[in-house]
Amino acid sequence: MNPAVYPREPTVAQLLIGLMHDAETLLRQEVALAKHEIRVEFRNTIRAVMSLGLGLGIAAIGGWLLILMLVHLLHALTPLPLWVCYGIVGGLCAAGGIVLLVLGKQKLARLHVVPQQTVETMQENVQWITAQVRANGASKSSR
Repeated sequence: MNPAVYPREPTVAQLLIGLMHDAETLLRQEVALAKHEIRVEFRNTIRAVMSLGLGLGIAAIGGWLLILMLVHLLHALTPLPLWVCYGIVGGLCAAGGIVLLVLGKQKLARLHVVPQQTVETMQENVQWITAQVRANGASKSSR
């Protein structure tokens, strides 16, 4: 065998250095991915909260005007006292407001605070690194 024809196998130290370099690069990429996912989720959270707040404000203004209109319309069309008309219309508006709050809460519940994709890839990377270390250790110990 001519040693010039066949390249020399890397040493255990070289393999471990390469593995550490790959793990460091992978960790940097995972951190960058996590930052990106957090930014995206933060933007989505801001949009959801803004939508919820804007919807609540507009509904409150419209509700207030409708309350006044409907109360007086109900009072004009029925023999009910004005305070009963206010109670009926106020109860209906409160029920509508509760529905809007429940819908907003459901929208917020669908947001992910923890970056799911990053967690999954980190788990895969840990498994891969563990397998590499075990494979390198097993191949070196069998020699």
